[in-house]
Parts: sequence; C-alpha cells; structure tokens
Amino acid sequence: MKVRFRSDNPTETLELGRRLGRFLLGGDVVLLKGDLGAGKTALAQGIGQWLGVTEGLTSPTFTLIQEYPVRKGQLTLVHMDLYRLRHPEEAEVIGVEDHFQQDKICVIEWPEVAAELLPDDALVVELKGSGDEPRRIIMNSSDSGWAERLNTFAEPSVGLMPSKQQYLGGYDEIPHS
Repeated sequence: MKVRFRSDNPTETLELGRRLGRFLLGGDVVLLKGDLGAGKTALAQGIGQWLGVTEGLTSPTFTLIQEYPVRKGQLTLVHMDLYRLRHPEEAEVIGVEDHFQQDKICVIEWPEVAAELLPDDALVVELKGSGDEPRRIIMNSSDSGWAERLNTFAEPSVGLMPSKQQYLGGYDEIPHS
C-alpha cells in the first residue's frame, strides 16, 4: 500500500510527522529516505512531538543513535541517522538490529546502508524535493498491518489533515516524473 502527500514547507512536514506519530505502535520501524534537506529530520521531530518527547529531537548525525523516553506509554523512541556509515557491517557493529523491539519505535534516516538488517514490515517514507520546492512524501509498506493504518491515516475525514497539506491519494505504482 502506498499513499502520498504534498508538503509546502517544513511546518507542514513537521505536522505530517505528528499525524504519523499517532498511528505508531511499539515495535514499528519507520525508514526515512530522501536527499539532504528533504525534511527527514522535520518528520522525525513531528513523530517525537506526538509521542511526547520532552527534549529537543535533533538528527543524531554524529552520535548515530539517540534514544528518547516518551510520555505516551512505556515506549522509547529510537532515532537513528546512518548518513555517516559507508558499509553494512558498520550498521551491524553499532547495533541497529538490537533496537527492533516491542517497547521501541525506531525512526531511521538514511537506512539504505543497513538494508539487509531492516525488518520486512517497516514503513518506508520517501521525501522528494529540496530547497524551496514542495515535497512529495510517499509512504509505503507491503505489510498488511500498515495497509489498514495508512488507509485510516490518509482519510481526510479523520480530521487530522492541516488545511494546506494535501493528500494526493493512494496508488500502486510511483509515477515517474
């Protein structure tokens, strides 16, 4: 199942992250893909805000993995930034897989280097665009549990969609631009 959204600025991307946070459960893994400046960290910050992270969530570019206790439930938000890793073995050495547990929600920026370690039921969020241009945000998972959540998440009737943020619909194939 794939759904896509448009975000015209970082504030809308942050709000989309807050909305996504509402649908996350312990054990979920969210993979954030996109170029530098596409909005991956803004989306992660929104997720953290919804979950009740009380300290400022920043991209762990140098620490690689940062854990945050959350107010909502007995969960930990694990934010990973794998940008500096060059080899899959490095992801294994720092213990990426060790965080895939039922009492944690993992949000991973630049997950490509750890592809072999990532769970099949992860939600992939691809952010396309840079600079001042609008972002196309595509959420995709082949896991049936995500299909139901994404359908609910994308429904305008849920009342969570900011007025300027646009749901661009679900589809089975990403159109080529």
